[in-house]
Amino acid sequence: SAFQRKGHSARVLSPEEAEKLANDKVLVSEFKQLKLEKEAQKNWDLFYKRNSTNFFKDRHWTTREFQELKACREFADQKLTILEAGCGVGNCLFPLLEEDLNIFAYACDFSPRAVEYVKKNALYSTERCKVFQCDLTKDDLLDNIPADSVDVVTLIFVLSAVHPDKMHLVLRNIYKVLKPGKCVLFRDYGLYDHAMLRFKSSNKLGENFYVRQDGTRSYFFTVEFLSQLFKAEGYEQVVNEYVQRETVNRKEDLRVPRVFLQGKFQKP
Repeated sequence: SAFQRKGHSARVLSPEEAEKLANDKVLVSEFKQLKLEKEAQKNWDLFYKRNSTNFFKDRHWTTREFQELKACREFADQKLTILEAGCGVGNCLFPLLEEDLNIFAYACDFSPRAVEYVKKNALYSTERCKVFQCDLTKDDLLDNIPADSVDVVTLIFVLSAVHPDKMHLVLRNIYKVLKPGKCVLFRDYGLYDHAMLRFKSSNKLGENFYVRQDGTRSYFFTVEFLSQLFKAEGYEQVVNEYVQRETVNRKEDLRVPRVFLQGKFQKP
């Protein structure tokens, strides 16, 4: 990365980018939108069928970005219970379990296929983690996790795949298993990220909400929207900011603006 900066101001668009977004007015038909919502699980399952465990890189940056995983301990060897909501094939889960031996992890995903990949991983051990299939918008987490028992919830590139009308249900579900005084660590796509600017107008579902060619969907967050979402479900905001990066592809001499939203929200 050429640079990284954090702050509360959204990325400033170039005139060409602003014009492109201003012209993206046509939305995907209501019929197709309902179909995408109905087939969301199937589309993610097919995504993992096509890509197996190869699509996402292992996220060894998690503990660097989220010092809270260490900071939330009251003493050095304290065993932490974490929930990775939307674990995919374990790209975040397994590096964490390797780096920190005093963690027990619950992990769940929308896709049954992704959950099977996690269970087949050589690092998977029922003594250190429990993985299960779960639609966070409707399956009660209390069926698998005791109430008020989790020290940290990670919500990393997950909420963007949920329909904006249902995002509050995910946060409400997570709230039940989080211990009072503990936090949700959030990272996801931010407004005007390069991925958002690459969508064609025919892929637009709503404001800051798009569908990919494979039927999976992606929402691009503003700090205001995220703040409102968490506060409405009873969380207190600790951190909520844009992380702006410029990724350089030296081979093609391309500079790509990446924008993420990083946050920390506490259960009182």
